[in-house]
Amino acid sequence: MDKQVRVRFAPSPTGYLHVGGARTALFNWLFARRYGGRFILRIEDTDFARSSDEMVEGILRGMRWLGLTWDEGPFYQSQRLDRYREAAALLLDGGSAYRCFCGVAENTENTEDARKNYAENANKTEHECAALSPEASGRRADAGDPFAVRFRVPTGRTSFTDRVMGKIEVENSILEDFVLLRSDDIPTYHLSVVTDDMDMEITHVVRGADHISNTPKQILLYRAAGRPVPEFAHLPLILGPDKQRLSKRHGATSVMAYADEGYQPEAFFNFLSLLGWSPGDDREIFTREELTSLFSLEGVGKANAVFGLDKLDWFNSQYLRGMPIDKLRELAVADLKTSGAWNDPSAVAPDIAASMDAALELVRPRARKTSDFSGNFRAFFTDDFSYDPAAAEKFLSDPELKGLIPVLLKKYAASEEFTLQSTEADLRGLAEKSGVKAGLLINAMRVALTGQGVAPSLFEIMQVLGRARTLDRMRRLCDYLG
Repeated sequence: MDKQVRVRFAPSPTGYLHVGGARTALFNWLFARRYGGRFILRIEDTDFARSSDEMVEGILRGMRWLGLTWDEGPFYQSQRLDRYREAAALLLDGGSAYRCFCGVAENTENTEDARKNYAENANKTEHECAALSPEASGRRADAGDPFAVRFRVPTGRTSFTDRVMGKIEVENSILEDFVLLRSDDIPTYHLSVVTDDMDMEITHVVRGADHISNTPKQILLYRAAGRPVPEFAHLPLILGPDKQRLSKRHGATSVMAYADEGYQPEAFFNFLSLLGWSPGDDREIFTREELTSLFSLEGVGKANAVFGLDKLDWFNSQYLRGMPIDKLRELAVADLKTSGAWNDPSAVAPDIAASMDAALELVRPRARKTSDFSGNFRAFFTDDFSYDPAAAEKFLSDPELKGLIPVLLKKYAASEEFTLQSTEADLRGLAEKSGVKAGLLINAMRVALTGQGVAPSLFEIMQVLGRARTLDRMRRLCDYLG
């Protein structure tokens, strides 16, 4: 590209970093990195009633977790109010805007909803103020009459070629004259965002498709200010599995909520990158470097993307499977500590702690997220676990188990060896001799050793736990059955 790429991510701190915002930030970051550009972070915090430092920090934490480092910023709109007023004054002086004395009594509450409602209601009527001469308008302002500053939409039509959606054209007559500066001197979204993008020399505006309706108005502002219009790329929306717009009802939407649930940032990064973008083939697993080298706006589709937890689980499981054992052990210990299952090394039996890597290798293929270590796989790392009620009801209710499990316990305790082959042979031999299916004992033992009805191979589990731990859990089962 002839000119250095400069893109920005501009969240509003009225909530934490959600999936849609994270995807927008990620696409901007990839685009900047692909073309050696600059990624700028701007906090649009002029909704003073709903913005908070906590939300700002939440956004920054989410971006750091994903590794979306910014090159400039963060810049805060709340610190640039004088600049927006200056921009409005320049538009007034140039005749592209005018003072509007209509309806300002409604324009008192500084919230996002109130500003939107005011602008929409005020735009429904013809504005006599547009016909006031600059002298008459100035006299009313000097007399103390409250006013808003409104953009004078020219006649004609406004068109632009969106890098994702293609050519878009609107008749200016449907835009009406929109508010730039409210009567309390607080800028509206259009004025602040265009002023910022001009000052920060943004070359490409990459944002969600819900902003398409804003773009013609903002293009008019660029032209009125005599500044180059950046290229626009509007990303498809993200929907839930029910094809409705992604919301809290689809599960956690805050990026850090997914981090807390045990998803890995690399997996989440990879998953997000494919929500609305394709490298051109069916490949799905990429390193960050590969995504950077492949990303282009041409690969972004027009169709809305679907966010599915099952797919995210799959991505995360792939990263856990390929993770070095040292890293996996570190994550497992951290999860066990968080859950209270491992407050210190002595909280786990020495024989289990010594075979932790073997346990991790056994459960790794079934792990979806790190919270599984203290959840479904808890029994591999601590004695503090309980039987899943559904598994107990299904596999521990046969009355024959009451007599069979003690016999198997004695057989394992007396056996000279405790190997993968010997434990299986002893169990199957007892089942055959007793005239029952081996599955009856296998399923019951699986619940006894792991608390779960579904788990890795029973005899591999026994090797990981060791003879002493296996016998202790069989005694516990005998007590439960008795």
